[in-house]
Amino acid sequence: MPFNVAMSAMSTAEMLLWAALALLFWGKGLYSRFRAMGFYLAFRAFFTPILFLTLHEKTQPWGLAHHALLGEIYTAGFTSSYLVAVVLLFFVCIEVFRDALAPFPAIAKFAIVIFRWAAIVAMVVSLASTTSAYVNLNLHLIVEILYNLMHSASVLLLCLLAFLCLSMNALRLTVRNLSFGIAFGFGIMSAGDFILASWSSHLTSYNDPVQFIYESLILSALVIWTIYCILPEPARKPILIPANSTIYRWNEIASALGHTGTRVAVPQPANSFFLSDVERVVEKVLARNMKGRESES
Repeated sequence: MPFNVAMSAMSTAEMLLWAALALLFWGKGLYSRFRAMGFYLAFRAFFTPILFLTLHEKTQPWGLAHHALLGEIYTAGFTSSYLVAVVLLFFVCIEVFRDALAPFPAIAKFAIVIFRWAAIVAMVVSLASTTSAYVNLNLHLIVEILYNLMHSASVLLLCLLAFLCLSMNALRLTVRNLSFGIAFGFGIMSAGDFILASWSSHLTSYNDPVQFIYESLILSALVIWTIYCILPEPARKPILIPANSTIYRWNEIASALGHTGTRVAVPQPANSFFLSDVERVVEKVLARNMKGRESES
């Protein structure tokens, strides 16, 4: 079924926003701080128009003659874009973790390690829940695997946003911080993915109301990111915490994990009396030698 005017306008606005946001992000030099986010925006700005135009031609009456070919092109482009997006989202999460926890580098390093293990577990669960439904490896299986991987990535992004919201006070992180803005935008997009996934079995056309909700959430996330890129980000104030605070202790514990340090020879308490006796004997021998030499002279 062809797109109606409203859906076509929203899709066109999405393409323009992806392109404008990528240019703004790279033009302001923000890629040096969030390199994976810069590549993600550039990738979406390049691939979104291709996928939309292919899908648009497929739904038009003149595209029925090449429906199979356009369908294969769209499926291949959609599959490859999903794969690249999942990989980039993983690195975006690591960048947001590292930037948000910059005042506590030891906690940031430990949190990234935990996040990597969580991502591996999510990937294994996605593969295990998919391969059981198919016997042979085909295009449908690949699409289903990538869809489940993106679903797992959405869960990780929502968990990242929840972590930042709960720890904003301890990290002295404001809502105007770019790392929070990136996580907030991905949280909105992840909510849209969950809504679309829950209603996927009830969708009958590209003009379904759920599609409008999903597209509206994507546009909202793009607008939020654009505002964060345009507005100047306030300088992050240094964190002054007492030495007995909990987060400081966590940072010290995290810095000690995996650090061998230097080796120090510690005398054994049981041998302390023996060593003192040896020192006394050595002192007596030296004293006798000195007296002998004085008498000879």
